[in-house]
Amino acid sequence: MTDWKHDGVRVIPGDQLDVNTAQTKGMNRAAAINFARVGAQKLWAGTVHIHPDAKTGAHHHGELESVIFVVKGRARMRWGEALEFTAEAGPGDFIFVPPFVPHQEINASPDEVLECVLVRSDNEAVVVNLDIAPVETPQTVPWIDPIHKA
Repeated sequence: MTDWKHDGVRVIPGDQLDVNTAQTKGMNRAAAINFARVGAQKLWAGTVHIHPDAKTGAHHHGELESVIFVVKGRARMRWGEALEFTAEAGPGDFIFVPPFVPHQEINASPDEVLECVLVRSDNEAVVVNLDIAPVETPQTVPWIDPIHKA
């Protein structure tokens, strides 16, 4: 018989996230949902705060899919073999990063912290750092909805 009281829904208070997770200079990650905390088998969820003017190095997350939800601030993403593409997202926007896509997260603000919620399709912390010489001027790529075309 399943113990729904302890094996059912869990509510993780926002002030009780686990900062004992992979960290990147200029960023602060905190885990809310993972195997260790709630027994999640297929996803990881948490927060990331990116300091003003901070950015990651070029990397990908292997087979994982990632979703970033911007809570506060302005996110700039660069992606591609030479980080030749770029797009920005603000509060309320979602960012999808498919498997194996070389990318870089950037706080587009020089004075405001970028606050995001991050969800990945596995609870493994897969980060493959890449040695990429980025193009100087990336091409801006607008969102085009493939379902609801204008």
